[in-house]
Amino acid sequence: MIRFFALLFISANLFAQPFTQDEIARWKKQADRVTIIRDQYGIPHVYGKTDADAVFGFLYAQCEDDFPRVELNYITAMGRVAEVEGEEKLYHDLRQRLFYDTLMAESIYRTSPAWLKRLCQAFADGVNYYLQTHPEVKPKLINRFQPWMPFLFSEGSIGVDIESISVNRIKEFYGKGSVQLEVEHRNEEPEPRGSNGFAIAPARSASGNAMLLINPHTSFYFRPEVHVTSEEGLNAYGAATWGQFFVYQGFNEYCGWMHTSSQADVIDEYLESIVLKGDSTFYQHGESLKPVTSKKIILAFKDSNGRKDHREFIGQFTHHGPIIAKQNDQWISVSLMVEPLKALTQSYQRTKAKGYAEYKKVMELKANSSNNTVFADRNGNIAYWHGNFIPKRDPDFDWSKPVDGSNPETDWQGLHEVSEIVQVLNPANGWIQNCNSTPFTVAGKYSPDQVSYPTYMAPDAQNARGINAERVLDRETRYTLDKLIAAANDPYLAGFENLLPALLKAYDGADQSRYSELQQPIEVLRAWNLQYGKESVGAALAMYWGMELRQTVASRIRPGSSQLDVISFLTEPTTPEEKLKALQTVISEFKRDFGKCNVAWGEVNRFQRLTGQINETYDDSQPSLPVASASSFWGSLAAFGSRKYPGTKKMYGYVGNSFVAVVEFGKTVKAKSVLAGGNSHDPKSPYFTNQAEWYSNGQFKDVWFYKKDVLAHAARTYHPGK
Repeated sequence: MIRFFALLFISANLFAQPFTQDEIARWKKQADRVTIIRDQYGIPHVYGKTDADAVFGFLYAQCEDDFPRVELNYITAMGRVAEVEGEEKLYHDLRQRLFYDTLMAESIYRTSPAWLKRLCQAFADGVNYYLQTHPEVKPKLINRFQPWMPFLFSEGSIGVDIESISVNRIKEFYGKGSVQLEVEHRNEEPEPRGSNGFAIAPARSASGNAMLLINPHTSFYFRPEVHVTSEEGLNAYGAATWGQFFVYQGFNEYCGWMHTSSQADVIDEYLESIVLKGDSTFYQHGESLKPVTSKKIILAFKDSNGRKDHREFIGQFTHHGPIIAKQNDQWISVSLMVEPLKALTQSYQRTKAKGYAEYKKVMELKANSSNNTVFADRNGNIAYWHGNFIPKRDPDFDWSKPVDGSNPETDWQGLHEVSEIVQVLNPANGWIQNCNSTPFTVAGKYSPDQVSYPTYMAPDAQNARGINAERVLDRETRYTLDKLIAAANDPYLAGFENLLPALLKAYDGADQSRYSELQQPIEVLRAWNLQYGKESVGAALAMYWGMELRQTVASRIRPGSSQLDVISFLTEPTTPEEKLKALQTVISEFKRDFGKCNVAWGEVNRFQRLTGQINETYDDSQPSLPVASASSFWGSLAAFGSRKYPGTKKMYGYVGNSFVAVVEFGKTVKAKSVLAGGNSHDPKSPYFTNQAEWYSNGQFKDVWFYKKDVLAHAARTYHPGK
């Protein structure tokens, strides 16, 4: 049976409706209950009488700083990117719409509890009031925001689970006629995305208070730095994904939470045995045949001439989830978390938790599918949870591969309780770390025991950051905020521990007359201390060489290899000649581009922000700043993923450390932070790159958390719209 959902055309006029005088009057009244204080750094401190008032002002302030990113996140969530960017995004939209649609979001909103409805309405009102008071701002697509829109996300980040599903596979299954597939650069892009979280127990703190490092690794400008408070107990500071009305990674006066990307297995593919009977399609499940359900999905797109067109697809579904691919005669369906109500509830309520017990209670909603959590609170607790939403499965099956969908024993058996997932509370070593690595090293020798858990619960591999984090955290016994910053910026690159000696061995064993141009670079590398630094020639040589060697052998690296497996592959199976030839290529590149081979890392590794556009441009002739830190692939705790762009010889950062904070939870909260660039996307704003120099130097600014301090450092105080 086909359900007809012509969603785009049902809702298109809704977004274009003009604002009424009654609405504007209501917004002005609410704006009077909101105060925004911009401190000297441009950080918005939003104060509202109620939580809804605070959310209203929070979204207004976000739009002031970067409305294009607010809008784009919702264009993406609605599966309407092709309307803005063209037909090539059609299957990205289809992927989104196989899991989420506006009618689902509207239905969830209507049945939501009253308190959440008020927040969602305040979200829409805050954005719409910004648009009404800024007629010069021209949205690309959404002229009116709706209160149901927050339910288009599965959790606190954007995309996440859905983005792991290959667009190419969806094209192959649903495409009509000749389908041009995207080139998926599996091995050419070495920069992992993830985060670091450190928690320090009172026993290792100079003050006797628990401490937390909040260190997301995202694309730059993905989240702004914010502070939002109300007279109803909301007081959260941290990073918020553009367009969402809660602090995603941050802290309040009682506790702090840091999310790192998890590899806990929360997505499963099922091989569906398809049976055709006349015009009907069925799939085998046990002894019975079940009908494949269908949904018409109408997607609009902008054609090559800039005109609007549309295309119809028939989405196919089993009880496991949507069909996303075909393998031989079987279809492949996918199961993942789709719990917008629980996810939004959990994301907001944890920001008001008053310590470990309340935070854990909120986690019982089990609606965070993509994150681990590193936690600290005012009572001295430090904790870690590996994942949150984890389906129960039969451990006899290999869940790393598609399983037989016809076998009922492969169906999910509910969710694991929070008490059953991998976790640690107040370990005796006094610290916790997670760097998107295995949870079985999260607290050194006091880490959870791997044999106690099913494989699917924590398949995460160790990585170079995780190795370094363990070493770094064990050195210090009297942490201060500054010492925690130093730990977060430790320059050691563990990824070269075995890889560099393999290169030196290759050179020492070669006919060196063939590699005369390598003599001096090899001596530099032989003396290098495996640490990054702006002035380090060894760091530049090593990282350029590692990148070159990886690209040379990319086709031979097994898809899905872990970071350490890739580094091990570069170390062992690659031949001495391949290693030396890669270094020759780097030396030639340096001489060609910079006229010398002794290039310092800071000369070529740069931070630059020129336009504020979502797709930033880079220019060697324009000012930029040297950066010492490096790709997390090689073990840099302070991640700075950089690459060349068309027309550039230098590499420019685009992903890695974004918002970073260190927090101490005593009778009063003390914190320091830094943000890549600044909060504003406007090059004319004083807050466009005002934090760039601190960021490039690994320096942090004081956080103004208490209102007396905010007022003492206020640059502007105003109500929304004034």
